Amino acid sequence: MRKRFLAELVVPGVDWAVPVVRHCIGRTLTAAGHRNVDNAQLVVSELVSNAFLHSRSARPGGVIVVEIAEIGDTLARIEVMDEGAGTIPHPRVTTEDACHGRGLWLVQQTAARWGIYRDTLGGNVVWAECSTTDGPTTNVLDAPTRAREM
Repeated sequence: MRKRFLAELVVPGVDWAVPVVRHCIGRTLTAAGHRNVDNAQLVVSELVSNAFLHSRSARPGGVIVVEIAEIGDTLARIEVMDEGAGTIPHPRVTTEDACHGRGLWLVQQTAARWGIYRDTLGGNVVWAECSTTDGPTTNVLDAPTRAREM
């Protein structure tokens, strides 16, 4: 399948960046002809929130970089790069009444595939591929999840 770069967004590591990125990703995918962008918008919201909450990108002057590409006509690939943290992101086990801690679990359940690696500058890159079709998506609950660490 062909992969085609669509856009790159560089936003400050602040909470208001989440809805801005969500909106831009939705508009970009829609303009590229994708019919269902809800999953991609949900995933990018979670990934940018995590970058803001858990990385050095939230320091004054910190940034989060988001890249969006399409794979064929039915998948969007989202990559969210932060300025690094002391740990590699991973899904957490939370209690039923916890208010936080479900972001990567939600990404895992929504994306067809996802993963994590460190970039050459020590930042974390979390990527996800989401279906953008109107029909049934890849059965994400049965799809393989490949988290890659470098």
